[in-house]
Amino acid sequence: MGEVMLRLDPGEGRIHTARNFAVWEGGGEYNVARGLRRCFGLKTAIATALADNAVGRLVEDFMLQGGVDTSLVQWVKYDGVGRTVRNGLNFTERGFGLRAAAGCSDRGNTAISQVKPGDFDWKAIFGAPNGARWLHTGGIFAALSSSTADVAAEAMDAARAAGTPVSFDLNYRESLWKAIGGKAKAQEVNRALVRKVDLLLGNEEDFSAMLGIEVKGVGEDFAELPVDAYAEMLREVAKAYPNLKMIASTLRTAHTASRNAWGAIALYEDQIVHVPQMEIDILDRVGGGDSFASGLIYGMLAGKPVEWAVRCGVAHGALAMTTAGDTSMASMAEVERVMKGGSARIAR
Repeated sequence: MGEVMLRLDPGEGRIHTARNFAVWEGGGEYNVARGLRRCFGLKTAIATALADNAVGRLVEDFMLQGGVDTSLVQWVKYDGVGRTVRNGLNFTERGFGLRAAAGCSDRGNTAISQVKPGDFDWKAIFGAPNGARWLHTGGIFAALSSSTADVAAEAMDAARAAGTPVSFDLNYRESLWKAIGGKAKAQEVNRALVRKVDLLLGNEEDFSAMLGIEVKGVGEDFAELPVDAYAEMLREVAKAYPNLKMIASTLRTAHTASRNAWGAIALYEDQIVHVPQMEIDILDRVGGGDSFASGLIYGMLAGKPVEWAVRCGVAHGALAMTTAGDTSMASMAEVERVMKGGSARIAR
């Protein structure tokens, strides 16, 4: 459940000097559903809302290409100019070398930001005949408006009543919170939601900004990521939120925009699972964390060992960052090859 925006990508150029943009769809929560569908072959749906105009239908067309079920999309009448409702746009630069990736969102008054409790029939979604086996949402959706946080809570309560696992990606975005109370408001909202969650995802900035729990011994440049400090942070989160069954954090060291060290750490049943960082080359880093989430969730749904699931998430996230756009273009075979330590030698 979350917002799906139209991403405009200037390719190798900059937003403020571009004359042409490639167009994709994307959204922190949607990217997880698409990865589960396209890479891992599971049936997924997106609960969202779009303004019913040509841009909204373009977003729908992308979602249909991604194989994500659109039957839960709510279409809102468009007023002609977007005074009351519109679709979100996300301009994103990929970055290169010393120039970091950058984004400029244009998402005020979007259709999904105006949903309210009661707009989705969660009993039907989690009960017969649909019987959804997993709910995923996150801090981006919860930040869109006061009502979206209420809808997230409503959906989580319905999922828990049906015995359906809930995952939540903290996904802190300063731009979404700064005009509505900043980190203090983010923590108020997310601390309440996390109490309804089974699997919590994030990185060190997410845990600090959204929950007020910091990892110790890490500099502002994140050049060194001490595993023991991350393990301590996860245990602190688990102590504060005993409802959580699993907590996972990606481990990213950005040497440059094009070269990162990438891994993950998780806490499950009081045991730490650590996948050491590997050096990866990046074409487009956006969506790497979402693809980590979908790989991890796939592993849990498939009944795989937790260590396998975390490694699957790391491999899928790494592969997603080798292609343009928010969403994964990886195959299951490619993920398995990376998990086994396979090389990038040409396959033909």
